[in-house]
Amino acid sequence: MKHKNAIPRVVIALGGNALGKTPEEQKVKVRNAAKALIELIKQGNEIIISHGNGPQVGMIHLAFEEASKINDKITTFDLPECTAMSQGYIGFHLQNALQAEIYEQKKPWYVASVVTQIEVDKDDKAFKNPSKPIGGFYTEEEAKAMMALNPKLIMKEDSNRGYRRMVPSPKPIRILEKESVVNMLDNEFIVVTCGGGGIPVVREEDGSYRGVTAVIDKDFASGILAESVHADYLFILTAVDRVALNYGTPQHQDLKQMSVTEAERYCEEGHFSSGSMLPKIQAAISFVKAGEGRRAVIASLDKAPLAVNGESGTIIYKEE
Repeated sequence: MKHKNAIPRVVIALGGNALGKTPEEQKVKVRNAAKALIELIKQGNEIIISHGNGPQVGMIHLAFEEASKINDKITTFDLPECTAMSQGYIGFHLQNALQAEIYEQKKPWYVASVVTQIEVDKDDKAFKNPSKPIGGFYTEEEAKAMMALNPKLIMKEDSNRGYRRMVPSPKPIRILEKESVVNMLDNEFIVVTCGGGGIPVVREEDGSYRGVTAVIDKDFASGILAESVHADYLFILTAVDRVALNYGTPQHQDLKQMSVTEAERYCEEGHFSSGSMLPKIQAAISFVKAGEGRRAVIASLDKAPLAVNGESGTIIYKEE
Protein backbone atom coordinates (compact mmCIF):
# COMPACT_ATOMS: atom_id res chain seq x y z
CA MET A 1 0.00 0.00 0.00
CA LYS A 2 1.25 3.46 -0.94
CA HIS A 3 0.64 6.69 0.95
CA LYS A 4 -1.74 9.12 -0.73
CA ASN A 5 0.88 11.75 -1.59
CA ALA A 6 2.95 11.51 -4.76
CA ILE A 7 5.92 13.08 -2.97
CA PRO A 8 8.56 10.51 -1.85
CA ARG A 9 8.19 9.81 1.87
CA VAL A 10 11.46 9.44 3.79
CA VAL A 11 11.92 8.19 7.37
CA ILE A 12 15.13 9.58 8.85
CA ALA A 13 16.64 7.85 11.89
CA LEU A 14 19.07 10.03 13.85
CA GLY A 15 21.49 8.36 16.25
CA GLY A 16 21.39 9.40 19.91
CA ASN A 17 25.17 9.85 20.02
CA ALA A 18 24.91 12.32 17.12
CA LEU A 19 22.76 14.58 19.29
CA GLY A 20 25.39 15.44 21.90
CA LYS A 21 25.90 14.68 25.58
CA THR A 22 24.53 17.92 27.07
CA PRO A 23 21.49 20.07 26.22
CA GLU A 24 23.74 22.91 25.02
CA GLU A 25 25.82 20.61 22.83
CA GLN A 26 22.63 19.08 21.48
CA LYS A 27 21.22 22.48 20.46
CA VAL A 28 24.28 23.13 18.31
CA LYS A 29 24.22 19.67 16.73
CA VAL A 30 20.51 19.68 15.89
CA ARG A 31 20.75 23.16 14.37
CA ASN A 32 23.42 21.82 12.01
CA ALA A 33 21.30 18.72 11.39
CA ALA A 34 18.27 20.86 10.57
CA LYS A 35 20.05 22.33 7.55
CA ALA A 36 20.60 18.86 6.08
CA LEU A 37 17.05 17.76 6.90
CA ILE A 38 15.42 20.81 5.35
CA GLU A 39 17.60 20.33 2.27
CA LEU A 40 15.95 16.91 1.82
CA ILE A 41 12.53 18.60 1.73
CA LYS A 42 13.76 21.18 -0.75
CA GLN A 43 14.82 18.28 -2.96
CA GLY A 44 11.16 17.20 -3.09
CA ASN A 45 10.85 14.72 -0.23
CA GLU A 46 8.46 14.42 2.72
CA ILE A 47 10.36 13.62 5.93
CA ILE A 48 9.57 11.86 9.20
CA ILE A 49 12.24 11.96 11.90
CA SER A 50 13.01 9.35 14.55
CA HIS A 51 15.93 9.56 16.94
CA GLY A 52 17.98 7.66 19.48
CA ASN A 53 18.30 8.60 23.14
CA GLY A 54 21.01 6.30 24.56
CA PRO A 55 23.17 8.93 26.30
CA GLN A 56 20.17 11.14 27.12
CA VAL A 57 17.90 8.55 28.75
CA GLY A 58 20.85 7.20 30.75
CA MET A 59 21.56 10.72 32.01
CA ILE A 60 17.92 11.27 33.04
CA HIS A 61 17.67 7.89 34.76
CA LEU A 62 20.95 8.41 36.63
CA ALA A 63 20.02 11.96 37.70
CA PHE A 64 16.84 10.82 39.45
CA GLU A 65 18.56 7.73 40.83
CA GLU A 66 21.37 9.74 42.44
CA ALA A 67 19.15 12.64 43.55
CA SER A 68 16.76 10.30 45.36
CA LYS A 69 19.65 9.06 47.50
CA ILE A 70 20.29 12.50 49.00
CA ASN A 71 16.79 14.00 48.99
CA ASP A 72 13.78 11.95 50.07
CA LYS A 73 11.46 14.40 48.29
CA ILE A 74 12.84 13.25 44.93
CA THR A 75 11.60 9.93 43.63
CA THR A 76 13.17 7.60 41.08
CA PHE A 77 11.61 7.15 37.64
CA ASP A 78 11.64 3.91 35.68
CA LEU A 79 12.50 3.60 31.99
CA PRO A 80 9.06 4.26 30.42
CA GLU A 81 8.90 7.65 32.12
CA CYS A 82 12.58 8.45 31.42
CA THR A 83 12.10 7.59 27.74
CA ALA A 84 9.05 9.87 27.62
CA MET A 85 11.09 12.69 29.16
CA SER A 86 13.86 12.22 26.61
CA GLN A 87 11.33 12.23 23.76
CA GLY A 88 10.04 15.54 25.08
CA TYR A 89 13.26 17.49 25.35
CA ILE A 90 14.97 16.02 22.27
CA GLY A 91 11.76 16.63 20.30
CA PHE A 92 11.71 20.23 21.54
CA HIS A 93 15.28 20.83 20.38
CA LEU A 94 14.59 19.25 16.97
CA GLN A 95 11.36 21.24 16.53
CA ASN A 96 13.06 24.46 17.56
CA ALA A 97 15.99 23.95 15.18
CA LEU A 98 13.78 22.95 12.26
CA GLN A 99 11.44 25.89 12.85
CA ALA A 100 14.42 28.27 12.83
CA GLU A 101 15.65 26.84 9.53
CA ILE A 102 12.13 26.92 8.04
CA TYR A 103 11.80 30.59 9.03
CA GLU A 104 15.19 31.37 7.54
CA GLN A 105 14.22 29.63 4.29
CA LYS A 106 10.78 31.35 4.31
CA LYS A 107 8.96 28.06 3.80
CA PRO A 108 5.30 27.37 4.83
CA TRP A 109 6.00 24.14 6.72
CA TYR A 110 5.00 22.90 10.19
CA VAL A 111 6.77 20.68 12.74
CA ALA A 112 5.39 18.56 15.60
CA SER A 113 6.72 15.92 18.00
CA VAL A 114 4.67 12.92 19.12
CA VAL A 115 5.22 11.12 22.42
CA THR A 116 5.20 7.61 20.98
CA GLN A 117 4.31 4.26 22.54
CA ILE A 118 5.33 1.05 20.78
CA GLU A 119 3.75 -2.30 21.57
CA VAL A 120 6.04 -5.23 22.32
CA ASP A 121 5.19 -8.87 23.00
CA LYS A 122 5.07 -9.60 26.73
CA ASP A 123 6.39 -13.09 25.84
CA ASP A 124 9.34 -11.76 23.82
CA LYS A 125 12.38 -13.89 24.68
CA ALA A 126 14.34 -10.71 25.48
CA PHE A 127 12.44 -10.45 28.78
CA LYS A 128 14.10 -13.69 29.89
CA ASN A 129 17.58 -12.44 29.03
CA PRO A 130 18.01 -8.72 29.85
CA SER A 131 21.15 -7.59 28.02
CA LYS A 132 20.86 -3.83 27.47
CA PRO A 133 22.95 -1.82 30.01
CA ILE A 134 21.52 1.43 31.38
CA GLY A 135 22.35 3.89 34.15
CA GLY A 136 25.52 4.33 36.18
CA PHE A 137 28.38 2.00 37.07
CA TYR A 138 28.65 0.29 40.49
CA THR A 139 31.15 -1.89 42.30
CA GLU A 140 30.38 -5.58 42.69
CA GLU A 141 29.54 -5.03 46.36
CA GLU A 142 27.15 -2.18 45.54
CA ALA A 143 25.50 -4.23 42.79
CA LYS A 144 24.96 -7.21 45.11
CA ALA A 145 23.49 -4.95 47.78
CA MET A 146 21.09 -3.39 45.24
CA MET A 147 19.96 -6.80 44.00
CA ALA A 148 19.42 -7.95 47.59
CA LEU A 149 17.08 -5.00 48.15
CA ASN A 150 15.31 -5.55 44.82
CA PRO A 151 15.28 -9.22 43.69
CA LYS A 152 13.92 -8.20 40.25
CA LEU A 153 17.02 -6.10 39.56
CA ILE A 154 19.67 -7.65 37.29
CA MET A 155 23.18 -6.21 37.53
CA LYS A 156 26.08 -7.41 35.36
CA GLU A 157 29.62 -6.30 34.65
CA ASP A 158 29.86 -4.05 31.61
CA SER A 159 33.07 -3.40 29.63
CA ASN A 160 35.26 -4.07 32.70
CA ARG A 161 34.21 -0.67 34.09
CA GLY A 162 31.87 -1.92 36.80
CA TYR A 163 28.38 -3.31 37.20
CA ARG A 164 25.33 -1.81 35.50
CA ARG A 165 21.64 -2.52 35.44
CA MET A 166 20.56 -4.75 32.55
CA VAL A 167 17.12 -4.45 30.94
CA PRO A 168 15.38 -6.34 28.11
CA SER A 169 15.43 -5.11 24.49
CA PRO A 170 12.31 -6.63 22.87
CA LYS A 171 11.38 -6.26 19.18
CA PRO A 172 8.77 -3.63 18.28
CA ILE A 173 5.38 -4.84 17.02
CA ARG A 174 3.12 -1.82 16.49
CA ILE A 175 3.19 1.96 16.89
CA LEU A 176 0.15 3.01 18.92
CA GLU A 177 0.19 6.58 17.59
CA LYS A 178 0.53 5.51 13.93
CA GLU A 179 -2.78 7.08 12.84
CA SER A 180 -1.86 10.42 14.44
CA VAL A 181 1.53 10.40 12.69
CA VAL A 182 0.04 9.55 9.28
CA ASN A 183 -2.66 12.21 9.67
CA MET A 184 -0.05 14.89 10.35
CA LEU A 185 2.10 13.72 7.43
CA ASP A 186 -0.90 13.93 5.11
CA ASN A 187 -1.41 17.52 6.32
CA GLU A 188 2.14 18.61 5.50
CA PHE A 189 3.74 18.35 8.95
CA ILE A 190 7.34 17.35 9.55
CA VAL A 191 6.84 14.77 12.32
CA VAL A 192 9.31 13.79 15.05
CA THR A 193 8.28 10.39 16.44
CA CYS A 194 9.46 7.07 17.93
CA GLY A 195 12.16 8.83 19.97
CA GLY A 196 14.57 6.47 21.70
CA GLY A 197 12.93 3.49 20.02
CA GLY A 198 9.56 4.48 21.48
CA ILE A 199 8.13 3.85 24.95
CA PRO A 200 7.70 0.05 25.20
CA VAL A 201 4.22 -1.05 26.27
CA VAL A 202 2.42 -4.40 26.48
CA ARG A 203 -1.28 -5.03 25.91
CA GLU A 204 -3.32 -6.15 28.90
CA GLU A 205 -6.28 -8.53 28.77
CA ASP A 206 -8.73 -5.62 29.14
CA GLY A 207 -7.26 -3.94 26.04
CA SER A 208 -5.28 -1.29 27.90
CA TYR A 209 -1.52 -0.83 27.65
CA ARG A 210 1.11 -0.88 30.38
CA GLY A 211 4.61 0.58 30.18
CA VAL A 212 7.41 -1.94 30.76
CA THR A 213 11.03 -1.61 31.83
CA ALA A 214 12.79 -2.21 28.55
CA VAL A 215 14.60 -0.46 25.69
CA ILE A 216 13.60 -0.91 22.04
CA ASP A 217 16.43 -0.67 19.53
CA LYS A 218 15.92 2.65 17.70
CA ASP A 219 16.90 1.19 14.32
CA PHE A 220 14.27 -1.56 14.56
CA ALA A 221 11.73 1.04 15.71
CA SER A 222 12.63 3.27 12.75
CA GLY A 223 12.19 0.30 10.43
CA ILE A 224 8.69 -0.46 11.69
CA LEU A 225 7.89 3.27 11.51
CA ALA A 226 8.93 3.33 7.86
CA GLU A 227 6.73 0.30 7.14
CA SER A 228 3.78 1.78 9.08
CA VAL A 229 3.73 5.08 7.15
CA HIS A 230 4.42 3.32 3.81
CA ALA A 231 7.65 5.21 3.32
CA ASP A 232 9.62 5.03 0.10
CA TYR A 233 13.00 5.44 1.79
CA LEU A 234 14.51 4.66 5.18
CA PHE A 235 17.55 6.80 5.95
CA ILE A 236 19.63 5.63 8.92
CA LEU A 237 22.04 8.44 9.66
CA THR A 238 25.13 7.62 11.67
CA ALA A 239 28.77 8.65 12.10
CA VAL A 240 30.17 7.02 8.95
CA ASP A 241 29.67 7.95 5.30
CA ARG A 242 29.23 4.38 4.11
CA VAL A 243 28.82 0.81 5.38
CA ALA A 244 32.12 -1.05 5.20
CA LEU A 245 33.31 -4.64 5.07
CA ASN A 246 36.31 -5.55 7.26
CA TYR A 247 35.90 -2.25 9.10
CA GLY A 248 39.11 -0.87 10.60
CA THR A 249 41.38 -3.45 8.97
CA PRO A 250 43.78 -3.24 5.99
CA GLN A 251 41.00 -4.98 3.97
CA HIS A 252 38.52 -2.17 4.72
CA GLN A 253 36.06 -1.77 1.81
CA ASP A 254 33.36 0.91 1.59
CA LEU A 255 30.12 -0.15 -0.10
CA LYS A 256 28.14 2.20 -2.33
CA GLN A 257 25.30 -0.28 -2.56
CA MET A 258 24.34 -3.85 -1.74
CA SER A 259 21.37 -6.03 -2.52
CA VAL A 260 19.27 -7.60 0.23
CA THR A 261 20.83 -10.97 -0.59
CA GLU A 262 24.35 -9.54 -0.26
CA ALA A 263 23.45 -7.73 2.96
CA GLU A 264 22.06 -10.93 4.49
CA ARG A 265 25.22 -12.80 3.52
CA TYR A 266 27.48 -10.13 5.02
CA CYS A 267 25.48 -10.32 8.27
CA GLU A 268 25.92 -14.11 8.39
CA GLU A 269 29.66 -13.71 7.76
CA GLY A 270 29.93 -11.47 10.82
CA HIS A 271 31.01 -8.25 9.14
CA PHE A 272 28.83 -6.03 11.35
CA SER A 273 28.95 -5.47 15.10
CA SER A 274 25.80 -6.30 17.07
CA GLY A 275 26.26 -3.14 19.12
CA SER A 276 26.41 -0.72 16.19
CA MET A 277 26.01 -1.54 12.49
CA LEU A 278 24.23 -4.93 12.61
CA PRO A 279 20.79 -3.68 13.79
CA LYS A 280 20.96 -0.89 11.18
CA ILE A 281 21.54 -3.42 8.40
CA GLN A 282 18.84 -5.74 9.76
CA ALA A 283 16.30 -2.90 9.97
CA ALA A 284 17.16 -1.85 6.42
CA ILE A 285 16.75 -5.41 5.10
CA SER A 286 13.36 -5.83 6.80
CA PHE A 287 12.05 -2.53 5.44
CA VAL A 288 13.23 -3.10 1.87
CA LYS A 289 11.86 -6.66 1.72
CA ALA A 290 8.41 -5.58 2.98
CA GLY A 291 7.40 -3.59 -0.13
CA GLU A 292 8.07 -2.92 -3.79
CA GLY A 293 10.40 -0.14 -4.90
CA ARG A 294 11.74 0.62 -1.43
CA ARG A 295 15.29 1.70 -0.72
CA ALA A 296 17.21 2.00 2.55
CA VAL A 297 20.22 4.28 2.88
CA ILE A 298 22.86 4.24 5.62
CA ALA A 299 24.89 7.45 5.58
CA SER A 300 26.37 10.22 7.70
CA LEU A 301 24.07 13.03 8.83
CA ASP A 302 25.96 15.89 7.20
CA LYS A 303 25.98 14.12 3.82
CA ALA A 304 22.32 13.10 3.83
CA PRO A 305 21.38 15.38 0.90
CA LEU A 306 24.21 13.84 -1.17
CA ALA A 307 23.01 10.34 -0.25
CA VAL A 308 19.65 11.03 -1.93
CA ASN A 309 21.49 11.23 -5.24
CA GLY A 310 23.78 8.28 -4.50
CA GLU A 311 26.82 10.53 -4.03
CA SER A 312 27.32 9.32 -0.46
CA GLY A 313 26.02 6.57 1.80
CA THR A 314 25.23 2.90 1.13
CA ILE A 315 22.00 1.98 -0.65
CA ILE A 316 20.28 -1.32 0.23
CA TYR A 317 17.86 -2.52 -2.47
CA LYS A 318 15.83 -5.58 -3.40
CA GLU A 319 16.79 -7.47 -6.56
CA GLU A 320 14.21 -7.46 -9.36
